[in-house]
Amino acid sequence: MAAAFQQQIFALDARFNAYRAPNNPNFKILYIRRRSQLLRENAKFKDIDTIKKYLNVRSQLLQRRYGVQDNISISSSSSRQRSSSKVNISVEESPTKRKNDMTISENYAFTGVHHIFDQHTEQVSVVKFANNDRSKLCCASDDGTVSICDVTATPPRVSVILDGHTKAVTGGSSIVGGRVTAIACESSGRMFWAANDKGVIVSYRLEGAGGSVSKLRRCSVGGAVSCLSWSPWLARHPALLVSAADDSLCLFRIADREGALVLKKRFEVPHRGRGVRSTFCPIMSFRRGVCVVSGSEDCCVYFLDIEGRAEQPVVNKLQGHAAPVLGVSFSYDESLLATSDVTGLVIIWRRGTV
Repeated sequence: MAAAFQQQIFALDARFNAYRAPNNPNFKILYIRRRSQLLRENAKFKDIDTIKKYLNVRSQLLQRRYGVQDNISISSSSSRQRSSSKVNISVEESPTKRKNDMTISENYAFTGVHHIFDQHTEQVSVVKFANNDRSKLCCASDDGTVSICDVTATPPRVSVILDGHTKAVTGGSSIVGGRVTAIACESSGRMFWAANDKGVIVSYRLEGAGGSVSKLRRCSVGGAVSCLSWSPWLARHPALLVSAADDSLCLFRIADREGALVLKKRFEVPHRGRGVRSTFCPIMSFRRGVCVVSGSEDCCVYFLDIEGRAEQPVVNKLQGHAAPVLGVSFSYDESLLATSDVTGLVIIWRRGTV
């Protein structure tokens, strides 16, 4: 539970960081990095009552200092249910516990901030780790640039910024009615799905050596689709994860060879007007469940167990952004998680079990 409150402290500082030295952006990022470092250094402090009092006092002082009101709240009983002590148990407390003995909450206890990037001036809508390389992260922004970051360097750094685009860099091409907002492809590359801003998802198949495209099946959801993510789902049926702008995160089972979609589960995630994205966690073996992660418009990052109890799907919640979270991406080994928000901030989270 202490880790959950420390995330609230970091979220409070991130929220007020916009008011600090408005004419000195370098100072703002230096300040928030230092706050993250101090929280990591004090991560073993477990006095919950003292942490609560500190959070309340700091919130009041920051509000008085900058003359603004903040709506941060101390965790209620319901929020503690979502971010309970079992969600944030440190491996240091049980050094002999093996990975396959851990609960799904323990495996996805991302408790530390590894680094913060702020090279973009507008929202970063997509973040993506390289395949089989946890060091390289690509960020695509509405400022018309794409940046490549080395997140494991000492210190982490922006390797290159690619410019030349005159409009937002988001990805996708128009192959279905409406504006195409998301594309996902199965591992063979022969079948893919495209979704648009009207909530329509269409499956396609590439035919023959010439690569002709055949339109197959059609499915509709309740809001504009901002993200599609495909997974073989181990021995189960392949699945498609869909983020839709009606506060929905939908899990579809791919029912046949034509890509027909059958709704399996729907989860509530704050999502109405932004391009919120989601993804399957890349490693699904040695788990007591199957986990996905999603951004949200309430500034949080949610980990959900899609095979667990429907009434309590949230196994962890990260609070560090002060604006709606759009992009989410895992490194291939799940040791790092990258999240981005509408202000252009990119946070690299370090898994607590690493």
